[in-house]
Amino acid sequence: MLIGTTSDVAPSEITPKSVYLRRRVLLGRALAMGLIWPLLPARAQAVEARKLPGRPGPFSTTEKQTPYKDVTTYNNFYEFGTGKDDPAIYAPKMKTRPWAVTVDGEVKRGGLFGIEDLLKLAPMQDRVYRHRCVEAWSMVIPWVGYPLAELIKRVEPTGRAKYVAFTTKLDPETMVGTRLPMLDWPYVEGLRLDEAMHPLTLLTFGLYGEVLPNQNGAPIRVVVPWKYGFKSAKSIVRVTFTEQQPKTAWNEAAPNEYGFYSNVNPKVDHPRWSQARERRIGVDGFFTPKHKTLMFNGYADQVAGLYAGMDLKKFF
Repeated sequence: MLIGTTSDVAPSEITPKSVYLRRRVLLGRALAMGLIWPLLPARAQAVEARKLPGRPGPFSTTEKQTPYKDVTTYNNFYEFGTGKDDPAIYAPKMKTRPWAVTVDGEVKRGGLFGIEDLLKLAPMQDRVYRHRCVEAWSMVIPWVGYPLAELIKRVEPTGRAKYVAFTTKLDPETMVGTRLPMLDWPYVEGLRLDEAMHPLTLLTFGLYGEVLPNQNGAPIRVVVPWKYGFKSAKSIVRVTFTEQQPKTAWNEAAPNEYGFYSNVNPKVDHPRWSQARERRIGVDGFFTPKHKTLMFNGYADQVAGLYAGMDLKKFF
């Protein structure tokens, strides 16, 4: 069911953390001088509305977190361009309210779900996950969300459902990258149903305790931490349950480079570079030795059983 929102504060209008924290200091000083007290309640409410608190969740790593600035200015979101800074430049133009997600396919209780409904579906959790890009760089990001399984259980997949496909918003007017025939737009990604149901798979609405910035997949994305980053679909508008393996964007574009599973595996190299090591963005200097890539990105204890008996070089 689609329910509208009364908020007029879009994630695209969010002030970076370092800026608004500085503003709060300045506001405090101005208040002490009696200059802006009539404006304070509205301003305080606006700042508070951008928060997205969650309770501590399981599976979090204690590794040093990637700085907020790097998380929000160095990332891939090809709908807005191929440069690492393109999403931060162009994504703020994307409107994220109103927003709804269609759930369809092999489910008993599909339909149109408003973003406000989805925000309230289950208690929010804070989870600090490792994030590994197929280009051999990585981050540690504190996400805010809840297990995707919460939504899946509500919509009741049929016995024929074996996979879940995620479709990203397509808007060539604001998504300048989609004007180029680089991929078969709209962007589609997919998981096996048991992967989607795994408690590590997060339906995500925020990071660093705040709503997602547009460039990081606002207002709703998935995070699948044991897979390469492109498997974690952003700005989702459709979730489809299917019997057959869905055709996914990068696997269709370059099947020899991007497998359907795309599990982090240091023993299976990308055709153009090694996957055995990685550089941690925002933490490692240029001359810092690269880290060894961990099998399943360090989540082998949790997810290795999903692939028991599979040839991981064939099903890469």
